[in-house]
Amino acid sequence: MDVFDAVRTVLAVRQYDDRPVPPEVVRQIVAAAHLTASSINGPPGHVIGVDDPDTLRQLGGALRTGPYVALAPLAIAIAIERASPDGVADASRAIQAMILTAWAAGVGSNWVGFGGLDQVTTLLGVPETFDVLAVVPFGYPRQATGRGTKNRKPLGDVVSYQRYGQTYPSEE
Repeated sequence: MDVFDAVRTVLAVRQYDDRPVPPEVVRQIVAAAHLTASSINGPPGHVIGVDDPDTLRQLGGALRTGPYVALAPLAIAIAIERASPDGVADASRAIQAMILTAWAAGVGSNWVGFGGLDQVTTLLGVPETFDVLAVVPFGYPRQATGRGTKNRKPLGDVVSYQRYGQTYPSEE
């Protein structure tokens, strides 16, 4: 799958089957985070992979908006340095790279949380100089998802050319 196809078709997945994500796919997912461009050409903070079922259950209990993390075969927490002025931006880029890399391999995911994840920080033993920005569960979708049709505003409503409000040239 090419990159644009992954962007065009990726869907949020919140239900996973029992198959583990193969180690080579997990390595690609975390490598995508590591290789993503950043403001200072460095890692976005720290990435913590979790596949222990007990820890996944505890993560699910700690995430108000993502209890389904408990049923995923893999979750990745992304911690950012509190002192980093660009940590949120860099980590967000890394998360999107992981999501697209996983999707291209047939693995679904969904971003859970946005900072304030103190229980997760404690559970995963993250040092006090970091904040957990998000947790992303990964797994094979329980139900067939297809390759997504998205309900978005027309491109012309959200994209301008040269100046705000000027129509972007079509590809006619």
